[in-house]
Amino acid sequence: MRKIILILFSLGISIMLYANTKTEKIFESKNSELQGIILNKPNLKRGIPIMQALEKRQSTRQFSSKELSLQDISDLLWAANGINRPESGKRTAPSAMNHQDIKVYVCTAKGSYLYNHQKHTLVPISSGDSRPAAAPVCLILVSDTNKEWGAIDAGIVSQNISLFCSGTGLATYPRGSMDKGTLYKALKLTGQQAIMLCHPVGYFVQ
Repeated sequence: MRKIILILFSLGISIMLYANTKTEKIFESKNSELQGIILNKPNLKRGIPIMQALEKRQSTRQFSSKELSLQDISDLLWAANGINRPESGKRTAPSAMNHQDIKVYVCTAKGSYLYNHQKHTLVPISSGDSRPAAAPVCLILVSDTNKEWGAIDAGIVSQNISLFCSGTGLATYPRGSMDKGTLYKALKLTGQQAIMLCHPVGYFVQ
């Protein structure tokens, strides 16, 4: 009986180790078409205290090629500009006069997505690699207005991203230089929508 228990215990440990080391293929496409992605519920208990996150914050421009896990993507996007008060629809990032003008796009090697903050999902926009930096994902912050407050609102979301990454062991940096014309087409932007910032995000190089 003891031998059977030890065998089952060893098998369970092996399965857990495999699950933790297996690379998740979140952005795999089928039939060359991007699929919508349902994100996980954000883990509100992860991360280090805010003062330690501020102490550790740094800009990192080199990333591991390992794809981010679904939970990391889910928590990252919620922290960036998700809904934290469902009863009012208000967000983790404040905005001028509550315009909530910042949209977060996710560019990957397979294609580009729009973060739907209301449903906490990723909506496919276009296929192809439009990442402006060499990182597993690039978050593109887009304002629905070209007014001056759009840049301020984008800066607040950018700080959310930086602090989340610092507090959870992810690497990132804010970037203003990118081919905005190519991104404008890839993200299918319209009207007064303005590309403000890019945040490449990934794991640290080991």
